[in-house]
Amino acid sequence: MDMVASLPAMKLDRLYANPFICQAILRSLPPLAKKYVLEMLYIDGPVSAKMLEEWVLADGSSKHRIALDRLIQLRIFTETVDRKKETSYRLNPTFQINLRKHLIDREVLPREPMPSNIVARLPSLEELEAYALGQWECFLLQLINSTQAEKLTNFSSSMMKVFQRGLLSQREKEASRLTESGFQFLLMDTNAQLWYIIREYISNSEERDIDPADLISFLLELSFHITGEAYNMNTLTEIQRHMIKDLADLGLIKLQQGRKESWFIPTKLATNLSVSLTDSSSRKQGFVVVETNFRLYAYSSSKLHCEILRLFSRIEYQLPNLFVGAITKESLYNAFENGITAEQIISFLQQNAHPRVAERIPSVPENVADQIRLWESDLNRVEMTPAHLYDEFPSRDVFEAACDFAREWCGLLWEDSKKMRMVLIYQDLPEDPTGRFHDFKQFVESNFDVFKWIGLLIILAQGSCILLAMALRALGQNHGSNYYSDDEYPPARLPLINHNLQPPSFVVGDPHFPSKNDAWNVRIHSQT
Repeated sequence: MDMVASLPAMKLDRLYANPFICQAILRSLPPLAKKYVLEMLYIDGPVSAKMLEEWVLADGSSKHRIALDRLIQLRIFTETVDRKKETSYRLNPTFQINLRKHLIDREVLPREPMPSNIVARLPSLEELEAYALGQWECFLLQLINSTQAEKLTNFSSSMMKVFQRGLLSQREKEASRLTESGFQFLLMDTNAQLWYIIREYISNSEERDIDPADLISFLLELSFHITGEAYNMNTLTEIQRHMIKDLADLGLIKLQQGRKESWFIPTKLATNLSVSLTDSSSRKQGFVVVETNFRLYAYSSSKLHCEILRLFSRIEYQLPNLFVGAITKESLYNAFENGITAEQIISFLQQNAHPRVAERIPSVPENVADQIRLWESDLNRVEMTPAHLYDEFPSRDVFEAACDFAREWCGLLWEDSKKMRMVLIYQDLPEDPTGRFHDFKQFVESNFDVFKWIGLLIILAQGSCILLAMALRALGQNHGSNYYSDDEYPPARLPLINHNLQPPSFVVGDPHFPSKNDAWNVRIHSQT
């Protein structure tokens, strides 16, 4: 009933205006919550929290809290706190009035069945149950493996993708595979599987311009019809007629057409919709026998059962009503790689054990269960954890402070104090107890436009500086080409920045010219 609790308050009150919806909601409540509702059904005023606690034994405080949370979540109870800070609870008036009405008029049905002289031959309860299970298994086969389905449903491909969301995973250029959630879905009983599909169907209703409250109301109302009776299609609204075709594909109803009239026949799947999921009467009968030599026998003609067993066993041969396989290391490794766990496989074999085997304890031989767990542990010897390596710390004090912080937040996986390296778990940053980081984040977010303009101005200033430097450099080159001097070499260019005059590496003095006498002496000496 989580999807009912997620509806807005106005739509919930509109649902509770229907007495049959109130009865269906009452059926789905935990036992202690049902007791509270029935105790307060004829109490018009509020009941204090202390009085409610007196209705429970001392060891039932946890169940008491769960029951109250569920009732408040569904808006069946309204919680009020007075000036003295005393809490009290009151039953929803709309829910209270309509539940009283339903309990008084118990013989009234949502709609009257059609007379037997108008309808054609109706199917028996056994034929109707076989039809419902056949339709449901065909839908599940199309859901997990469309190639094995005997006939396809009328659901569109987009709608099937909505149903397959979370159950199947598909990589590029690979066939779709069953996920861990998908295998858990197959392990559920039929009633739980049906509600999972209905939740996905209702969650997609707004995209089809259909109010989810109308779908929930009709589904819960459908559970109060009589199994095997025919009901006129003309009593349905336009939305309900469109929905009834989808429900026929799921096996909830069977459609029949007469000469003038058409009618629908609810199956057991539809009438069990409002039954609590913990009701053991809706469990499937087991069909699997596991021997100590890892042989597996499944006494079933269902293709769906065979497809489930293929996920973790090797098929040896198959007869019309018997599947014989073996649990091998290779078949289990394939199952483990697809996300199926050993506990899920053992739980499936226990839940679907044949009645004669289910009487034994344990229903699955201990050596088989232990070996399945051992083969799984072989693949789980190395555990992969996303992490980051940090090194090159500026000082040992910084390294030790970072290690202490990581240990405090349980994020340190490994450290090397000699080389100052450490490995941390990949996760989000921990919360700042001082709140300064949060304040700084809020300051930046509130002044984001200001920071944006500041950054733009900084970029413009840097660009202007680069253009100015280029212009000055160009001017320096022209100055060198137009420089005229008696010196043999032009002066060297100086840098634009850090223009510091350095003393020359030589001493400038008066030029030294040789005297005339010296030149004459050299000449006479060369001649002699």
